[in-house]
Amino acid sequence: MIPSQMLKGTLEGCILKIISRQKTYGYEISQQLQQYGFADISEGTIYPLLLRLEKSGLITAEYRESSLGPRRKYFSLSAAGRAELSEFYANWKELEQAINNLFVYGGNHNESKR
Repeated sequence: MIPSQMLKGTLEGCILKIISRQKTYGYEISQQLQQYGFADISEGTIYPLLLRLEKSGLITAEYRESSLGPRRKYFSLSAAGRAELSEFYANWKELEQAINNLFVYGGNHNESKR
């Protein structure tokens, strides 16, 4: 299980990535996150993030009819959202490299002293 504090800074970028693939709605985003290993992220966590992303202009929304019930709010990435996703991924790669440098390539110098 990924601690919520670790997820806090990355979840918006992950949601942007999912939306970048196709127009989608909140429950479907939740399902896709679970398929990728984000097990305990509820829709109650996702919807406030979607609202914040929409208010900041990173995603747009449109309502569509659903054959299974009420209309659904579908989200798509705006141009600003595509730029934000690109920046998120570049930052993520930099963080990933720094962590790998420390944990993978940096040896176990301090761990052997414990």
